[in-house]
Amino acid sequence: MSDLPINPFSSAIHSSSKLLFLEEMTALPGDWSNHLRSLHIEHVSPSALVSLEICRRSPLGQSAELAMQRGTSVPAETIVALMRRWFVARKPDAGFALTGFPATLLQARIFDEWLDARDESLDAVIASSPASSSDLVNYYRTHGLLLEATVGYASRP
Repeated sequence: MSDLPINPFSSAIHSSSKLLFLEEMTALPGDWSNHLRSLHIEHVSPSALVSLEICRRSPLGQSAELAMQRGTSVPAETIVALMRRWFVARKPDAGFALTGFPATLLQARIFDEWLDARDESLDAVIASSPASSSDLVNYYRTHGLLLEATVGYASRP
């Protein structure tokens, strides 16, 4: 199976789990990556989607590339559009692990609308520093989805 440390949540992860890691990461923390990969759970991040669109030379990719060449951030509208395209194209029963999206409270609310429209919900939200009082951490804590991350895995508070 996996060499994840034993915790109440790791045994509850399955191939259709929908997970959100709040911090932008190029890779998932610790053993999470191997565990999720073994379950065929897709890891998605805005930065990976932006890179893919730049390579494809799509209009959104060109817009993102232009912003990066100017030394500015990729516009939030571009990120939301790319994430929406990914979300709509995926199979509803397919699991995913998102990193770096949503990055704002507005994006979290937009993402919730997408999930609601497909009668789906997140299984858990993992934050590496859950003690923080950011709007996103508080939002997901209020919804009962926040898990505390410790040494590369999460456990319920």
